[in-house]
Amino acid sequence: MTRAAVLGAGSWGTTFAKVLADAGCTVTLHARRPELVTAIQGSRENADYLPGVRLPDAVRATADAADALDGADVVVLAVPSQTLRANLTGWAPLLPGEASLLSLMKGVELGTTKRMSEVICEVTGAGPDRVAALSGPNLAREIAEEQPSATVIACTDTARAEALQAACHTRYFRPYTNADLVGCELGGAVKNVIALACGVAQGLGYGDNTRASLITRGLAETARLGTALGADPATFAGLAGLGDLVATCSSPLSRNRTFGEHLGQGMSVAQVEQITRQTAEGVKSCRSVLDLARAHGVDVPITEAVVRVCHEGESAGQMVREMMSREAKPE
Repeated sequence: MTRAAVLGAGSWGTTFAKVLADAGCTVTLHARRPELVTAIQGSRENADYLPGVRLPDAVRATADAADALDGADVVVLAVPSQTLRANLTGWAPLLPGEASLLSLMKGVELGTTKRMSEVICEVTGAGPDRVAALSGPNLAREIAEEQPSATVIACTDTARAEALQAACHTRYFRPYTNADLVGCELGGAVKNVIALACGVAQGLGYGDNTRASLITRGLAETARLGTALGADPATFAGLAGLGDLVATCSSPLSRNRTFGEHLGQGMSVAQVEQITRQTAEGVKSCRSVLDLARAHGVDVPITEAVVRVCHEGESAGQMVREMMSREAKPE
């Protein structure tokens, strides 16, 4: 039986712990707060992030990282992307030597512009063949409620990807494999930025034409950047590209879309952060995505606009006016 450690007990980490257990794995879920561990163990529910969802008995919670990682075949990393390096520095000495390292994170590191798999390799010393990323239209609440969903596990090692696929395949969760780690990770990171823009448009009162335009041009933006970094363009037409983008830009369950909607209604980033409890990855990652694009000479106008609103004080209305007045170009 596969032993899995899930490091991070937010909504997605907790949901994926349930998926792994339902697929037949023995799972240890690591949470930072002992009181959350006590609550999960006592009620079989993570009421802070997934109220009303019962966790299988095969999921055990702990606040001790060494305990969680002991004997793990699969280590799942499910912390906010900008905290990965700091967390992983402490966990690295505890990692089992041959365990697969699976990233659930969708972001690009500030300062270094590294993808999450690159950060994992750098901090742990693991070879690229040990590191995989999971990406797709994976809204945590729907999966926790066992609504059918598909995803992609990307890894340069096909056999490892297939082993991870088997470890999380359930009657409601269908994983596919893909060797294009670069494309899958970029699709997951940039879609959060595009979802912020879609949320802004929603908050301003715009409708389906605006959202469809942003999704379509956002996909083109993502594909341009991915191609410049060596990704397979076909990846962006799949689950880790278009699939994830549509779900995140359209669903009220999307943290980034909801965050953007508040911005479009006139709230500041600080004000939105005060009323939301969960991380909207795109707010921070938009800056690192923009830095990455500029370093490779790639035009990313939607990302530039989101950075201006989130970090440079531009109003949402001004953002839309500037985007619509850009020089017309062939599609």
